[in-house]
Amino acid sequence: MVEMRNEYFSANETAQALGISKQTLLRYEKKRIFPRAKRNLINERREYTASDIESLKKIIGRK
Repeated sequence: MVEMRNEYFSANETAQALGISKQTLLRYEKKRIFPRAKRNLINERREYTASDIESLKKIIGRK
């Protein structure tokens, strides 16, 4: 389970939670294996919620 220390997780934190590299996370998004991430309105960085991470784990077959 993902630790809920803040509301949103960065691409690095999300990749770490999934057990994949950040490059793989971005590649999966580009190839549409993963849905597009929400973007921060101020700095345009990807943001993931704990629910998003759980959904991505199901897509790659991790619990």
